[in-house]
Amino acid sequence: MLCQGKSNANVRLPAVIASNMVLQRQSNVNLWGWSDPAEKIYITTSWSNKKYAVTANDNAQWKLNIATPKAGGPYTITIKGNNQIVLTNILIGEVWVCSGQSNMEWSSNEGNKQILEEMPKSANDQIRLFHVPKTTADTPQADCLGQWKVCGPESLKGFSAIGYFYAKKLQKELGVPVGIINASWGGTAAEAWTASQVITSNETLKNAASKLVRGPCCPVEPGVLFNAMINPLTNFNIAGVIWYQGESNTKTNGTYQSLFTSMIKDWRKQWQKEFPFYFVQIAPYRYDITNIGILLREQQTKSLALPNTGMVVISDLVDNVNDIHPQNKLDVANRLAKLALAKTYKKDVGVYQSPLFKQMQMKAAKVMLFFDHAPTGFKVKGSGEPSNFLIAGANKVFVPAEVKLEKDRIVVWSKDVSEPLAVRFAFDNTSMPNVFNKEGLPLTAFRTDNWEVATIPIK
Repeated sequence: MLCQGKSNANVRLPAVIASNMVLQRQSNVNLWGWSDPAEKIYITTSWSNKKYAVTANDNAQWKLNIATPKAGGPYTITIKGNNQIVLTNILIGEVWVCSGQSNMEWSSNEGNKQILEEMPKSANDQIRLFHVPKTTADTPQADCLGQWKVCGPESLKGFSAIGYFYAKKLQKELGVPVGIINASWGGTAAEAWTASQVITSNETLKNAASKLVRGPCCPVEPGVLFNAMINPLTNFNIAGVIWYQGESNTKTNGTYQSLFTSMIKDWRKQWQKEFPFYFVQIAPYRYDITNIGILLREQQTKSLALPNTGMVVISDLVDNVNDIHPQNKLDVANRLAKLALAKTYKKDVGVYQSPLFKQMQMKAAKVMLFFDHAPTGFKVKGSGEPSNFLIAGANKVFVPAEVKLEKDRIVVWSKDVSEPLAVRFAFDNTSMPNVFNKEGLPLTAFRTDNWEVATIPIK
């Protein structure tokens, strides 16, 4: 059958291109949509009064790349074809995506005290919110549901608490508009957020994905959330991504670094931009299998080897290790924002990362441990001695260590280990250790060995 005749279809835009949106400042951004095939579309932006033209292709699709100015607004964009669309109240600033599972999704709907207290004073025209509804798809989608809204008590209902607090901190510190796009879903595995071909083309990842058990209303199938909730956004220029996920991958922790970094690389490929990707290390929690939480956290730490990533540690922000949802979302968001302010925006915010184990040296029966991100040394928060250090010799039996905090190192030893070979710190599911750098960020859990770690069901 031949396609013929003119239907005079109206120009249509994706949900993310709309009034109230924020466009990434001083960059090239895409405007796109659908119309009649071969229809000529004229676009005018009020910040330059420049008129652009683009012609729809044979599939009735069109896309135009335009330059944005420095931060500001509000502006309008007029799009005219068979019909005319005027987008209003548009700001130019910084755009971030927040994604992950329930700790990123957590909002007023779950009764989070911090966001409930914030909502009455949340009105801010310089922050815009776009919430992608929970949707799955077996194939990549070109559009999603959702609507750009000006931040305020009503629009903040059900929106990611971390996403909002992150946007608030950036907007205050940068003094520019911030748009935050929330695409998160509780209980979901990283596989669901990863394009399916990334997993099916890798036998190791494919095998791990086959072991995932779907919970109620918690998709784990490869690609189904990427297709429906991420792919529709990939034409929209963003500054970067913040991520809080991992709890649903603890039982397949051994492949998480490969999965997670493959996902990040593929997202960057889809966006055609090497944007920053900052993530939250999952919190201490009493899982029903020993060590699966710390092994997942170890995989997250190893993921920092991927360029332009960053991780915040929250082992001190947990109020109850029996609750997988720590209530303190404000400080989590502020640590993510501090990371972005330092790494992405080059602001002088002081030390912004938790100490990371770098190397160890043996001196007689003592082990000297050296770290990155502890320029002025270490401290103990609260009373007592430094906690959660273990030491072992050739027998691989770990015993509590004596600990001395020095300016540029931590020294550990035990009278029961005359020839130490390995040190572990907070290397279990639930430890909330008391050692911090002097700037107040918790020491990241680590081990110096690569010995097998037991994972045993807890009865």
